[in-house]
Amino acid sequence: MLNIRRPTQPVPASATRPSRRGFLAGAGAIVVAFRLDAGPARAAGLDPSGIKAQPNAFVRIGADDTVTVVIKHLDMGQGNTTGLATILADELGADWAQVRTAFAPADAALYNNLLMGPIQGTGGSTAVANSWVQLRKAGAAAREMLVAAAAFQWRVPVAEITVADGVVRHAPSNRQARFGELAASAATLPVPAEPRLKDPSEWTLIGKGVPRLDSKAKTDGSAVYALDIRRPGQVTAVIARAPNFGGTVKSFDAARARTVPGVLDVVRVPSGVAVIARDTWSAMQGRKALTVAWDESAAETRSSEAILAEYREKAKAPGLTASTRGDPEAGLKGAAKVIEAEFTFPYLAHAAMEPLNVTIEKAADGGYDAYAGFQFQTIEQATMAAVLGVTPDKVRLHTTWAGGSFGRRATPTADYAAEVAAVLKATGEKAPVHLVWTREDDMTGGYYRPSVLHKVRAGIDARGAIVGWDHVMVGKSIMIGSPFEAMIVKDGIDATTVEGASDTAYALPAYRFGVHNGREGVPVLWWRSVGHTHTAHVMEVMIDELAHAADVDPVAYRLSLLAQAPQLAAVLKLAADKAGWTGKPQEKGRGLGVAVHESFGSYVAMVADVSAQEAGIRVNRIVAAVDVGVPVNPDVIRAQVEGAVGFALSAVLRNRITLKDGQVQEHNFDAYEPTRMSEMPKVEVHIVPSQAAPTGIGEPGVPVLAPAIANAVFSATGQRLRALPLDLSGVKGA
Repeated sequence: MLNIRRPTQPVPASATRPSRRGFLAGAGAIVVAFRLDAGPARAAGLDPSGIKAQPNAFVRIGADDTVTVVIKHLDMGQGNTTGLATILADELGADWAQVRTAFAPADAALYNNLLMGPIQGTGGSTAVANSWVQLRKAGAAAREMLVAAAAFQWRVPVAEITVADGVVRHAPSNRQARFGELAASAATLPVPAEPRLKDPSEWTLIGKGVPRLDSKAKTDGSAVYALDIRRPGQVTAVIARAPNFGGTVKSFDAARARTVPGVLDVVRVPSGVAVIARDTWSAMQGRKALTVAWDESAAETRSSEAILAEYREKAKAPGLTASTRGDPEAGLKGAAKVIEAEFTFPYLAHAAMEPLNVTIEKAADGGYDAYAGFQFQTIEQATMAAVLGVTPDKVRLHTTWAGGSFGRRATPTADYAAEVAAVLKATGEKAPVHLVWTREDDMTGGYYRPSVLHKVRAGIDARGAIVGWDHVMVGKSIMIGSPFEAMIVKDGIDATTVEGASDTAYALPAYRFGVHNGREGVPVLWWRSVGHTHTAHVMEVMIDELAHAADVDPVAYRLSLLAQAPQLAAVLKLAADKAGWTGKPQEKGRGLGVAVHESFGSYVAMVADVSAQEAGIRVNRIVAAVDVGVPVNPDVIRAQVEGAVGFALSAVLRNRITLKDGQVQEHNFDAYEPTRMSEMPKVEVHIVPSQAAPTGIGEPGVPVLAPAIANAVFSATGQRLRALPLDLSGVKGA
């Protein structure tokens, strides 16, 4: 059901100077809201398409003729504010120049993510996918209300009125009105129960590549990030945390820290010892002066090598069965050729440009206002409320732009949000607190992409057909022990651990995928594309190995296994064609490699052109083909694939988080170096035309990059590299 409503929770007019006015202050605002009943996480493989409509997302049309689209998701650079606004504005018939966006307040009843369950949150490349229908309906309903208002004022039939470029027109009488002129009267009308959605032939913005709405503000510096927040009387806090995961404070001496100029207080909080100061530098210097004794009786003290050795032992057993088809053991026994391979993947940090930070203050009305790049608003709001001893509605979240996340801000424990609430409480709520994680805090503070080991035995017959595939994986589950366990983990198997392999689209008649859940004390979390970061690599490199063992072109071999997966086959063909794939060897030391994979409902293929020598690997060119359903904004899609290449390339070539006696060794970008502009290959992105509902593109570009490069390295050198990051040093012939 559609409703016009005025939200009770205020949203700031400026993130740096929040207004106490209502969100829809001013006359003549239309707000059209939709809500779908809570849907389960898409990761669980459930379909929310049949959910009934209820009020949820809304649009505001002001008397000044602006159209403000309220964005329920966090924009951490992926451009979803532009994509979501495009959907609604096109159905509304708005002029793109009049469109604005505002981040929604925390309200799961209104802003539930329809593909993630009864919470407001961003992740899993779901922003456009879960908002597609509801935003179209919101825009269409607002359009019909404007038309009805004009028809009433002009005493003309509704059918004779058109809407385009922000203007409502009645051609027979030569009358027209801007949206702002009709907004007040339109707001008094009933909301259409089933507004007519435009036919794709009528779209003027969707698929056309409109300019991003955030570009100007992010270019001139006016965009407000959490690190920009300055509240009256604000103080800064940094926290000394245990150097080993699981460690706790035994005792501490703050005498020297309190003598540091600018330091105001030192308090103990659940995660460590907080130093509060007038500014960030003083807080950091005060923390250096602290003396803390840590209790490590329950801490993780093993090194990366020891954890990996334990994984190898576990992999000797079959593990829990995540997927099975036919009899792989029988197939392997009768195979003409069997390939056995081990793949290893290190812990990876998210390493976003803007480290974690958040500000919170006690409001005059007894509630609290918090400012950050909130990604799981429902969890963050509830967590802070629990720490402060109030109900969630007493904590108002003001979502700002975020300088990256790649999954880190979407923490099931809402760790940094809990910390800032704990600091505020421990300091008597006397002043607004800005909690800052330094770069070193961010790198060593936990929540990494899990370290993972895969062991595969795959066999082919004399004709090259795959007759048996036995696959065992070991890695720590992200979901076990989290609030999402009941939804995602079934019979001990975390769907996000095995995705991309347990549900492979390849026609493997005799296949088993088993999994062991690691139990180390290292906190782990989703990292851009989650389980697909390792499963796609293993599947695509193994398929490539089998193709070469069968003496069949790798593209043709894949196509023979994808007869029942036409969308994967289509992007594979497109990428190969655009890359000039011939199947013939390149010049010495240079090769082409290919990979194709589905993740988050999107289909991506990449061909990598690589030069490989003992001194290192140079990626010259990446040709990508993507199928994401309706391409709402082709420019954003291309940018996300290009960004995925830049993001993942450093993990392919060098990045890893390593533990020594349980302590992280990489503290900053000197030891965990992002991709340099000088390393970026030429990236070409080709988008498959589609009329299907849009999926997502924030993550799907990541999984295929590493296997495409690894397969290209084999083409260039004849050597298989199965561990990430790829290391050619000492490889003969490189």
